[in-house]
Amino acid sequence: MATVLICRRFPRLSRVTTFSTTVKCKAESGSSKSKQEKEENPETANTGTESTATIQLLNPLDYRVLYNPSAYAKSRAPSQQHAARSSGQALGDTFTSPGTAQVQHTFGTASSQALPPLRNALPKPKSKLHLQQTISAQLSTAQTKEEAENEKTETHDSKEDPRVFQKGRPEYRSLSYDKFEPIETLPLEEGDSILHSVAMCKGSQSPGTITDYFRKLSRLPVEQHATLVSEPRFNTLCRCAVNNIGLFSTSDLIDILKACVRLVFPPTHPLLNACENEFCRRVWDMNLDQLLLVADCWRCLERSVPSYLSILFSYANMHWKDLALPQFVQLVYIIGEGRRSPADLTQKVESMILKYLDSFTLEEVGAICLGLFKSLSGISDHVMRKIADRVSLQMEDMSTYALVNVLKMLRYTRMDHLPLLKGLGKVIPARIPTINIQGIMHITLTYSSLHYFDEGIMAAVAMSLPSKVTYCRSKDAAKFLWSFGCLDYEPPNEEEFYSSLIEQMHRKLHEFGRFPEHLLTGLLGLAFVKRFPEELIDYALRDEFVQKTRGSKYELKKDLFTLSKSVEIECPSYQGSRLPPHLYQEITEMVLNFAEQEIYVRPEIVEAVSLLESMLGGPKYVKNHMILPHTRSSDLEVHLGMDGHPIPFNLKDPIADKKLKDIGVSLTDDLMTQLIKGRSNSQSPVEVENEARTPGQEGGKEARTPHAGDRAALSGGALIAGARLQVEPKSGRCLEAPPSLTLNQQPRGVKLAIQVSNRNHYCYCSKRLLGLHCLKRRQLQQLGYVVVELPFWEWFPLLKRTRLEKLSYLHYKVFDPALLSRPG
Repeated sequence: MATVLICRRFPRLSRVTTFSTTVKCKAESGSSKSKQEKEENPETANTGTESTATIQLLNPLDYRVLYNPSAYAKSRAPSQQHAARSSGQALGDTFTSPGTAQVQHTFGTASSQALPPLRNALPKPKSKLHLQQTISAQLSTAQTKEEAENEKTETHDSKEDPRVFQKGRPEYRSLSYDKFEPIETLPLEEGDSILHSVAMCKGSQSPGTITDYFRKLSRLPVEQHATLVSEPRFNTLCRCAVNNIGLFSTSDLIDILKACVRLVFPPTHPLLNACENEFCRRVWDMNLDQLLLVADCWRCLERSVPSYLSILFSYANMHWKDLALPQFVQLVYIIGEGRRSPADLTQKVESMILKYLDSFTLEEVGAICLGLFKSLSGISDHVMRKIADRVSLQMEDMSTYALVNVLKMLRYTRMDHLPLLKGLGKVIPARIPTINIQGIMHITLTYSSLHYFDEGIMAAVAMSLPSKVTYCRSKDAAKFLWSFGCLDYEPPNEEEFYSSLIEQMHRKLHEFGRFPEHLLTGLLGLAFVKRFPEELIDYALRDEFVQKTRGSKYELKKDLFTLSKSVEIECPSYQGSRLPPHLYQEITEMVLNFAEQEIYVRPEIVEAVSLLESMLGGPKYVKNHMILPHTRSSDLEVHLGMDGHPIPFNLKDPIADKKLKDIGVSLTDDLMTQLIKGRSNSQSPVEVENEARTPGQEGGKEARTPHAGDRAALSGGALIAGARLQVEPKSGRCLEAPPSLTLNQQPRGVKLAIQVSNRNHYCYCSKRLLGLHCLKRRQLQQLGYVVVELPFWEWFPLLKRTRLEKLSYLHYKVFDPALLSRPG
C-alpha cells in the first residue's frame, strides 16, 4: 500500500484543505484510479519518508474551440447530429487573447498572510452527502465515452451553431449560405489555366466570364484558398470585377459574393467594399429572398454592414405582410447577428411571433429568442410568456442549445415562468456533462438572475465544473461565482468547486484589465458566501485597478465599495490595498442620496417608521438610515436599555421637532408643572404623553400582555416596557410590556437593526435569503447589532389592517424578551 498525500493550498484563501489518498499497487486498480484524478495545481507537501505527488494543471494559453456536433446538443440519431450543433459564441462574447504585449500576473501558491477561516469545518449533513451521491450517479450515467472525450476539448462552432435552425426547412436554402453544401472540387490544373487567362486578357473579360471564373476558382481545394487570395493574378481578377461592378446582374453579383465567402475573403477586401456599395444601390430592385441571402453572406464574412442592414430593415418594414415563416425567422436571425434592433419593427416582430408560434420548429423558437437577445430587443411579457408556454410543453425534445437561448431571453425579460423553470429542473441536470462551459454558465446565470433556486441543477453544475474549469473565460468564472453566491448555495463539493474557480480567476487575471467588471463580480459572489481570497482582493483595490474600472461601461464604484467595506468588517487581519477615504465618502454620498429618493420613501418603510415613533415616544427613538451603506438597503435602528426601555439616540434628527405635533401632547397645567419642577427619571417619555392626553382620567386597569402565541391577536395595540401607553383612548384599556422583559436584565442593552424586507431579498417563491442580504445580516451581527426582521409575508398584509394590529405586531417584534438575552 502506498499513501499519496496531496496538500492543496490556494493563494491566501480562508481555507486550506488536505486530502489523503490511499492507492493500491495493483494493475487492475491503478488504471481506474488514474482516470479519476482531478486536474489540480497543488503545493507539494513533504512529510517524512512518504512519497508525494504533484498533479500539474495544464492551462491552454491560446485556447481555441473546435466544432463537434455532440458537445452541446442533446443526443440525436446519426442523421440528425449534423444539424444539432450548438455554440458558446452565442452563449456569450468570445474573448480573444490580447497578445504577447499583455503581462500575465501571477501569484505564489502559499502565503503567510492568509485570511482567518470564517467558518468551522463541520461535517456535511447526511442530506448533502446524499445529494452529492445522487448527482454523481446522474452524471456518470449520462456521460458516455464519447462525451468524456469531448470534455477534454470544449467543442462548439461559434459561427455555425446559431444557424442550426436553417437545416430544418428546405426554404432556407434560398435565404442563407450553406458552407456544407457539397460541391465538385476544381482540379489545380484548371484553376491555373483560369489564372493564366486572366493574366493574358488583363481584365478585358466580360461580366459573365468574370462571374464564371469566381465560381470555378472558389471550388479549388480548401488548402489552396489562402494561396489563391494572395495570388497576383487573382487580384487582377478582383480589380476587374470592381471595375465592372455595375454591369453584373444581381444573381451574378450574389454568386461572386458567395465565392468570396467560400474563399474566406478578409472583411476589408476592396472587392467587398465595392459589392456592399452596389448591393445598397440595388436593394429596392431585389426580392426579399435575395436581400436575406446577401445579409447572410455578410454575416459569414464577419463584415459589419450597418448601411445595408438599415435599408434591408426598411424594405422588410414595407413588405411586412408578405413575410413567410422562414423569411421572418431568417430576418430575426440577421437582426440578432447585426446586434441592432430596429425600433419600428418591434411591434411587428411580436405580432409575427404570435402568428407563427405554433408552426415554428423548436430550433426556430430558440433562434428567435437568440436574435431578440443579441439585439437587445424589448418584448412584452405576454409574448414571452407564450413562448415559454410552448417550450415548457416540449423541452425534452428541444436541443440544449435552443433551450439555453430561450433562457437568455427569459432572463432578459425577467420572466418568472414557473412551469418552464420547474420542468428544466427535470431535464437539465442529466444534460450538464454534454454542455459546453458557456452554456452551463448561461443556465446558472439565468437561475440566479431570476432568483430561482433549483438545488438539482446547481449541484449538477458544481459537480461537473471542476473538470472543465480551464475552459472558463474570466467572464464565465465570475458569473459562476456570482450565481452561486447570489443564491447563497454551497454545493456538496464546495471546497473543490470554489478552489477550482478561484485558481481560474488567478489564471485569467490578465483579462481583468480589459474587463474589470468580471473580477468584481466574482469577488462579490465569493464575499456573499464568506470567502475572501486576499491576493485577488488586494489586486482589485489597488489604485491602478480602480482607475481601470472608470473606463468600464458599467458603474463599478458601488461594487468596489461593497467589497472593500466587507473585507474591512469580516477580515480584520487583512493588510492589503484599500479604497482611499475620498472615494469612500464619494460613494457613500451617492448611495445615501439614492436611498433618500428611492428607499426611505417606500410605503412599507414609511409606515413602520411612523408606527415605531408613535410606539416608542418620538423620532429620537428610531432612526431610518443605512447602518451599512455598502449593502444598499435601509435599516430601522432602535436601542433598548438593559431594563428593556427604549433609549433615545437619534438626537440630531432635523425633522424631530416637526414631528412632535403628531404625538398629540396637550399642554395642561399639570404637565407644565411637571416640566418646570421636573419628575422622576423612572418615568418614560410616553408616560408623560399619556398623562397629558388624558388629564383627569384614571390610568385604567392594566392588563398584562398575553403570551407570544396570543400577541398577534391583540387589538389593544403595542406597548413599550414599563409604560402605560393608551393606544385607544375611547376604550380606556391600557397594556404594559411583558414582565419577563424588564426582569431579565442584562449587563448592557441591545442595538436593534430592524429589517423591512421585500420579495427581492429572497429567492423566488421561497424564504431563502439571497447572498447580499445574508452578507448584510452577518455583518450587522459582527458589529454588535441584533437583527429583527419584519418579513414581507407578515408585514405587507398587515399594511391593510388596522393601526392597532400593526402596533401590536411591532410591539411583539421589538420587545421580544429573547432579544436581551442575545449577545450585543
